[in-house]
Order: sequence, then structure tokens, then C-alpha cells
Amino acid sequence: MFVGVPKEIKDSEYRVGLVPSAVRELTRSSHRVLVEANAGLGAGLTDANYRSVGAEIVPDADQIYARSELIVKVKEPLASERKKLRAGQVLFTYLHLAADPQQTADLMGSGVIAIAYETVTSAQGTLPLLTPMSEVAGRMAPHVGARCLEKENGGRGVLLGGVPGVPPADVAILGAGVAGSGGFGCHHVVFGRDRGGHPADEGPTGGGVKRAAEPDRRVPVMVGDFLGDPFQLLAGPRVGGQGHQPVAELGGP
Repeated sequence: MFVGVPKEIKDSEYRVGLVPSAVRELTRSSHRVLVEANAGLGAGLTDANYRSVGAEIVPDADQIYARSELIVKVKEPLASERKKLRAGQVLFTYLHLAADPQQTADLMGSGVIAIAYETVTSAQGTLPLLTPMSEVAGRMAPHVGARCLEKENGGRGVLLGGVPGVPPADVAILGAGVAGSGGFGCHHVVFGRDRGGHPADEGPTGGGVKRAAEPDRRVPVMVGDFLGDPFQLLAGPRVGGQGHQPVAELGGP
């Protein structure tokens, strides 16, 4: 099989669909892997890294899409990329179709076989390709929030982790899944069903965590009543059902 790895062109996307170790496994199994020139540079991977494990470096995306039976990407194909897809070709990437009806229509019209990473389900009912993305999102969310809390960015001038003599900030987390469990060393209150990801009293980096269990039915959560006045509110989306009811105003109805 010809496997193609185009360079990601979505704004601020620096990842690449296959790393050299994955290419090595494919070439060892007699597959041909085509990698667009400089596709891995954003992730610190050079064309030489790919050549050394048997990949063929091609100059542009047009050749990738024209020659490949399987396209492996990271992000959903943009409109210009969708025009290159053809019937019977297999596309393997994150798609997130619910928020993009035009992409859905274009993919159906192209006749491509599109497999979304986020919907691949294991025999145990888990989402093995979505889990690492959620873990990254869970780790990044407090950092992004901390940046927004800086005075120069219009925030309250709060250091989430605290320093000796100053307690760490409070963070409210909606959702106790993979992303919601990605805590760090500040005080957390997690609103959500505990799926056994982490102990109820300790986050993965040792921060204190309290859990306020969410019943199976969808109910309003009075975050402000529980925490008083948290400095940061993080929301983890729910897969396969209704997500959290939006919180219009912290502590309000």
C-alpha cells in the first residue's frame, strides 16, 4: 500500500501524521511511505530522518494525494485539501465533523473513506486515539488560563501555583474525564463522575483535588456556591452524549 503523509497546513499546526519510527514499521511490512518535503520540520523531524527509515520524500502535497491509497494526517483536511481527495482513497485523521457540516458534505461528495481518530473505539469501549489528545488538552488548559490571569493580559494578577506564604489559586473543573483529570499543583474542585482515572484526593502532579459528584441526569452546577470565587474554570467536553450545560456567569444561575 502507498501511504501518504502531507504537511499540515492548518494555522499553528506543527505536528505530523507519522513519525519516523512508525514509518519504519510500515516499510518493514513492505508498504511504501510518501512524505511531503519538510512535513516534519515543525515537530523537529527532518527529511533525512524519514529517508533513513525508508520513506520517499516528494516535493508537494499534490503528489501525496495523487499517489497514495491511504492519507495519514493530524488535523481535518481544509477545503483546498479536500479537493485533492478521491473515491476509494482512505483518510485517517482527526475530523471533528459535528462542528463542520461543510467538511462532512465535502468528504461524502468525494467518495473518500474517512476514518476519524476520535471515533476509533477499543474492545473495552475506550477511545485510545482521543485519550492522548485529551491528556494534552487537560495539561495545557491551566497554563493557557494562567497566561490569561496575568495582569498584562487583563487578568487578576494571580499565580496559580502559589509561592511560600501565598496559597495556590482555586480552579474549578467541569468534567472528570481524561482532560478534566489533567490537574496540577493548585487547588481543584472537579464537578463530574469519577471514572477511576486518578485518586479523588490527589491530582497527577500532587495538587489537592476535591470532587463534587455529578449525577447521571443533567443538572445546573452552582460552581460559585461550591468554591466561592475560583480564579479559573476549565470545562472538559463529553464524548458520546450531551456535554456540560454552559455556565453563563460564574456563581450565577
